[in-house]
Order: sequence, then C-alpha cells, then structure tokens
Amino acid sequence: MRQTATEKIVQAHAVGLAPGETVRAGDMVSVRPKHVLTHDNTGAVIPKFRAIGASRVADPRQPVFALDHNVQDQTPENRAKYDKIEAFARDHGIVFHGAGQGIGHQLMIERGFVHPGALVVASDSHSNMYGALSALGTPVVRTDAAALWATGTTWWQVPRAIRVVLEGKLRPGVRGKDLIVTLCGLYRRDEVLNACVELAGSGVRELTIAERMTVANMTTEWGALAGWFPFDGRTAAYLRGRAARLAELGIPDRLTLEMVERWAADPPRPDEDAAYAAEISVDLARVSPQIAGPDTVFVTAPAAEVARRHVPIQKAYLLSCVNGRLDDLEDAASVLRGKRVAPTVKLYVAAASAEVEEQARRIGVWEALTGAGAIALPPGCGACIGLGEGLLEPGETGISATNRNFKGRMGARDARAYLASPAVVAASAIAGEIALPPGLDADESAPAYELRDLGLAQEARAVEILPGFPRGLEGRALLLPVDNLNTDGIYGKDVTYRDDLTPEQMAGYAMANYDPAFQTLAARGDVIVAGRNFGTGSSREQAATALKHRGIALVIAASFSQTYLRNAFNNAFICLESPPLAEAIRAAHAAEAAAGAKTIPAGPLALDFARSRARWRDADYALSPLGPAAQELVIHGGLEAATRARLNAAR
Repeated sequence: MRQTATEKIVQAHAVGLAPGETVRAGDMVSVRPKHVLTHDNTGAVIPKFRAIGASRVADPRQPVFALDHNVQDQTPENRAKYDKIEAFARDHGIVFHGAGQGIGHQLMIERGFVHPGALVVASDSHSNMYGALSALGTPVVRTDAAALWATGTTWWQVPRAIRVVLEGKLRPGVRGKDLIVTLCGLYRRDEVLNACVELAGSGVRELTIAERMTVANMTTEWGALAGWFPFDGRTAAYLRGRAARLAELGIPDRLTLEMVERWAADPPRPDEDAAYAAEISVDLARVSPQIAGPDTVFVTAPAAEVARRHVPIQKAYLLSCVNGRLDDLEDAASVLRGKRVAPTVKLYVAAASAEVEEQARRIGVWEALTGAGAIALPPGCGACIGLGEGLLEPGETGISATNRNFKGRMGARDARAYLASPAVVAASAIAGEIALPPGLDADESAPAYELRDLGLAQEARAVEILPGFPRGLEGRALLLPVDNLNTDGIYGKDVTYRDDLTPEQMAGYAMANYDPAFQTLAARGDVIVAGRNFGTGSSREQAATALKHRGIALVIAASFSQTYLRNAFNNAFICLESPPLAEAIRAAHAAEAAAGAKTIPAGPLALDFARSRARWRDADYALSPLGPAAQELVIHGGLEAATRARLNAAR
C-alpha cells in the first residue's frame, strides 16, 4: 500500500496493529514514540503521572526534561518547582537539562535525541521542528505525557499529508523565515490545518539545516500538526557533526557515525505514488523578505512595503527556538557590526542554547551584538512566551525573530508585535523603525505558487469493534452552523478556572457563550454536527467534558483542533470527522442559519461505527474510523483510566 512519509513513520512506531494492517491518514492508532520532551510543564505532568497510579517510568530513556520557559524567574517558588523536577528526573533516571542549558527543542536536536525516521513528541507545540532532520515531530498534551511515562505509549490520529514542492533558490539575504512567513500569508484559510506538511523538490537542498528548522518549527503557526523534510546530503553532514560533538561530550552512543551512514544508505522517504491530499508549489527565487503582523502570522507583506510606512518600534528581539541559532545571530551581527541600536529601542538577544551562545562568543558574533547595544538574556524562551525581562509595555510596538506574535503573548494586550528575519530585526533596531538592511534586495514581486487539490476523499473503512463498545448509535443531529468554534464559546473563560463546579454545573455552562439557546434546545443523546476547526483556541479540557456532562453523545465536524480532539478522547468523549455530512446538513439548513439560528435541530442520525458510516435523510456519509485505540479510551473512561488499567494488568 502506497504511504506518505508520515504514514510510514507512524507504521514503524505503531503498536497493536492487526497482521498486515497498513496505517493510513485518518486512522487512530497506539504509538510508542522514541522520545517525549517536557519542559517547565513537567511540574504539571508529575501529579498526573502519580494520579494514574504509576510509581515508575516504563522506559527512563524515553522522556527528556528541559527547563526553558521561565528560566529568569529566581523566586523561591519557581526554584522549588525546578528542584522538584530535577529530583524526579534523578529518582527515575531521566535525562535532565537544567535552566540555562537552552530551549528544549534545540537541545533535543543538539543532544542527538532526534533521528531521521523517528517519531518524537513533546508537550509543546513547536515539536514540529524535529521534521528538519526527517523525523516526525508533533505535540501531545500533558495527560499524554503522563501516560507515556507510565506505559511508553499513547494514541495519535494520523493526519492527511500535503506535499509542498520547493523549486529554485532563495535570493541573497532572503531566509527560511521569509519562506514560512510567505506560506502563512498565502495559505491562511486552513488549507494545511491539522495536516502533515511534507516538503519536497529540488529547492529543499538549497535550504540550510538551520533554515529547515525555522520552516518546520513555524509549520505550527501555519496550522499543521507536523512539518517534514527529506533526508539528503545536508542532513547527513549535520548529523555527522553532531555525532562528533556528542562523542566529545562523552555521549558516544545516542547518535553515532554508523547510524548516520545507515540513514544515508536507506533514508526515510515516502512512496513515489503516495496519496497526498493536496500539493503546493513555490518558486523560491520569487520569495522576498517578509513581515508578518501586527498580532497575527496570517497578515503578511513584503518588508520593503512595510518599511515605507515608517513604523516606529520600541523593542526588538533576537531569540527563540525558531531563530536563535548561530546562523541567525550571524545574520543579525553582520547588520549590527560597527553600528548602534537606536536610543529609542531596546534590543534583546538570547541564544537557543548555551552551546550556540558559546559558539557565538568564540567567533565574535556575541561581541558584535552586545557591542551594538543588544541586551543579553540567558538561553531560554523568555520574552517569546511573555516571561522575564523585556516584555512589550502598553502602547509599544516590537519586531521579533520569534514564531508567534499573538496579541498579548509578548506583553501588554494593547502592544503590537511584528515578525521578521533576524537581519530585518537588526536593521529595524538600528533605524528605530521597521527597516531593511542595506543592500538587501527589496523586490516586492509576488511569489509564484499553486495549490492543487488532489482529490483524496475520506474513505469509509470497516473497523474491528472491541468487546464492550457499541457497533453504532442513533440520535438527533444538532447543527451548529459555524466554522472555528473556539473553546471560549464552548466553555467560557469565566468558569474555566473554577475548580469547585460539579459535572452537573459544568454541563449548564456548555455552549453558553456561543448560544444561550443551546441549553434549551439540546437534549441528552444529541449528536452535535459542526463545521471546520471545531474547538480551536485554548487547551481547556472542560470544553470537551462540559459537552459530555451535558449528555451530548459525540461531536461530528468537518475538522477539529487537534488539541481539542486529544482532550476529548482523553476524557472518553468521541469526536469524528465527516466533511461531507457536515456540509450536507449545513446546506439543508442554510436558511435557518442565515436567519440567525445558532443551534438547529436537524433530524435523526444513525451511526455505524463498524462500517465508519453515518446515515442522514436516506444518504450515507463516510466517518473517520473509530479504531481500537479510540475505542479503548472510551471503554475505560479516558486515557488516565485506560493507563491505570494497563498498569494494574501488568502487576
């Protein structure tokens, strides 16, 4: 069976597959990742691990800890938290990276934890970065991390894959950051939402490994679950260098030259006739320096155009896991050397790791940055995540070489944040306004690009039904005719942090922000049918549990926020995808929706889980398959209970 690189890597890490079973997009499978990274949120995972009854880590080589988010906080409370995480790591034999060693994603790559063809996850959304080295990197939530510590396995729904073909070569001064910002601006209507973006084409070999890390990292902001680059000569050369460095550090076995030669001889790759949902083509030679923002990655413009607006700035940032590597610091230093940061601007710099900072110091890059007036911060996330020194104050404008510029993320909610490449950030810090570096090609022509829908339709596939799980159900369809229904609409912020509410009380707040009439119209056993990207927004799990407590049988949507999907199944609440069904019911009730109805009873609906089909108004529609991994979660009452059951069975 033809497979994408994503499907092949999941196949290699899947557990419990039936003999001869081939993993395909849409399948929900149990997987055993090579590694799972947790950072400062390790402190929240530890009590979850203990709550499920675990007393030891199943495979101490699998977890990796790295303290990186709040490293500037020297309060007794934060230091005590860090001490507890370190003690847990020591007690269980887990690799631990303390504050100041660097950002976890950078350390995962530097320290040899990321291998081509491996599935490597993290309880952080920028684990997509591991795709730069031909690994499949993707995020999990904290409950998943606890289950992984306890059993070594968790579940994952295989995403559809979109092929992005790069041709040509970036012009001098144009970087990988400009490419991914361009893609975010061109395809900003959920084209890649919850997909795995697999890069291909002759243009890939023209990108450095650092640029591939930047692009893979920001596929997160683009909306993808993963970004994957093919293995080539640059990959092999980079890994050989890392293997030699690890040998110098006394870590000779985690990544070896022998491993690299095996990958070079037989690299991970998709089948030639793999089934992709869509293909995007981009001419790299037509990409120009780009600016994103303010306050969103989906509003982009050529940097030259923004520079003509003379946008004043007060803060500038050279840091983060997306652009805090040596190549990035060198780009900025080449602009800053011999000049001074404008007196009206504060420029903050932090390397992605202590090793990167040491390299920058050794070759004079760090001196060029600080000599120009940059304020040095310790390796870590810092201002990128809105922690520590240098946050945007009310009314200020900043330009940053980070990956996110969401309103309020880097400081005050009424501040404004733009994203750009390190060189543009440095030039702007000198000018006191958004500016281009001298000599940078300011060509503003639009890049050549194309999106082709390859017609990969959802298939209705038969699945094995486990004992204790129903073969189907019948209920009333309850249409919510909206796309991008966010978690605040499903379960409002006013009650999100109230821990004193009973399940019955939580049920009474379900959908209250979206539609006050929902509580009157909804009945126990209803099946919600909604549009694209259901459950977008924050990671609050009550947005799933409140619907479950309200008696909603399940949700069918055209697509889901992956975080919402994970929280739902982790709490034994079923979510299924069916774009055709969602479109059909929405079209049939378009007049009511146009009249302002937000919750619309849509008649009886019959679901056949064994055949992955739904029947509505005498027509059949394909559903995403509800495989054994998903059924087990529902049977046991959620991931924590399922993990506890596995632990008890093993004792």
